[in-house]
Amino acid sequence: MDTIATAAPDFRAIKVKQNAAWSSGDYAKIGTTLQIVGEQLAEAMDIAPGSNVLDVAAGNGNATLAFARRWCAVTSTDYVDTLLSRGQARASAEDLPVKYQIADAEDLPFNAGEYDAVVSTFGVMFTPNQPKAAAELIRVCRPGGRIGLANWTPAGFIGQLFKTLGQYVTPPAGVSSPAQWGTRDWIERNFQSHASSIAFQEKHFVFRYHSPEHFIDIFRAYYGPVHKAFLALDRAGQNALEEHMLALIEEHNTAGDGSMRVPAAYAEIIIAKA
Repeated sequence: MDTIATAAPDFRAIKVKQNAAWSSGDYAKIGTTLQIVGEQLAEAMDIAPGSNVLDVAAGNGNATLAFARRWCAVTSTDYVDTLLSRGQARASAEDLPVKYQIADAEDLPFNAGEYDAVVSTFGVMFTPNQPKAAAELIRVCRPGGRIGLANWTPAGFIGQLFKTLGQYVTPPAGVSSPAQWGTRDWIERNFQSHASSIAFQEKHFVFRYHSPEHFIDIFRAYYGPVHKAFLALDRAGQNALEEHMLALIEEHNTAGDGSMRVPAAYAEIIIAKA
């Protein structure tokens, strides 16, 4: 029987496009609103002051700031330099001595076992070669150290938003949904063999906006994936995507006064490395 060879994804080219997407808009305006997630992760991990902490795909630094506020020695990394600059400005405003470095989450420029803790909030989950990124988190964390993650779940509001976007803009071939990082099965499959324990807890971040339309305006202007999706569509496609997003918000909205209050499920994951 003849077989059809399937070409491996061109991860380098995909990352170039992803970098352009996350560099578009101004993610920092949205990322800053998620600060509580970094604070909750830092509390849950209970890392001792003075610990060396690596924040991977740090964005504008929510987890970075949370751990630095707890007197940890934090190295904040991302492959989008403008996001690191915004994070550095936040740390400077609080006089927090954070190190900043451009880094690819799939090829971290650090030694094996260099960090006491490795963390990522809604960041590393977006890497195209996801198993490689998971392996890198494991590699740079020391034995007995901890890996802390906050990842959107597939069934939650943001997971469903990704699914909606995928109906209008075709995802890169061979790349899995980032929301699989928010499932216990995927986490255990990629981390269990190197872990002494894995704590997996579903939590909710509440998106609060003046109205559903306000949310769409902000995400369309500043959130890279949504920003790029709208740019890729003609007027009819844009209108259809907006209507689809409004329907998704209505499904999840718990506000009764015309505003938007949408709880978005995410997984808080703490892995103790063996």
